[in-house]
Amino acid sequence: MELEKKKFTVVVSSVASDSHTWNLVFLQLLLEEFGHDVVNLGACVPDDLLVEQCRRRDPDLVVISSVNGHGHQDGTRVVGKLRACPALAATPVVIGGKLGIGGADNQRYTDDLMRAGFDAVFDDSSDVVAFHHFVSALKSPLAVTT
Repeated sequence: MELEKKKFTVVVSSVASDSHTWNLVFLQLLLEEFGHDVVNLGACVPDDLLVEQCRRRDPDLVVISSVNGHGHQDGTRVVGKLRACPALAATPVVIGGKLGIGGADNQRYTDDLMRAGFDAVFDDSSDVVAFHHFVSALKSPLAVTT
């Protein structure tokens, strides 16, 4: 019997008010390049649908992206719903993108989003390397092979 590293299952989603899709496609391709399986729920995903899909798919990571500048508002609400679900309470959840409309001042939302329940926050000034380091540091589930 041998243990080998299993791919993560990652759910990628926007917040309910965000209709942008290019960011979601980018994240999907990036995470697939990292070697993970990605379920891209798309744009304008209602909170309850995101929670339902995460409960059904039991992801190893949830990545929420925002481009419209309302990430801090919608993100705070949706992470509360994800954390309220016992099956998802310990699932790593991150948010990134344009979290507000204040430009460089958007970094002020990071602490609030972390307190709300996110495991990491990547504002639009963050680079891909920081995101890659976070994902790489997650403990990979192990699969038993015979």
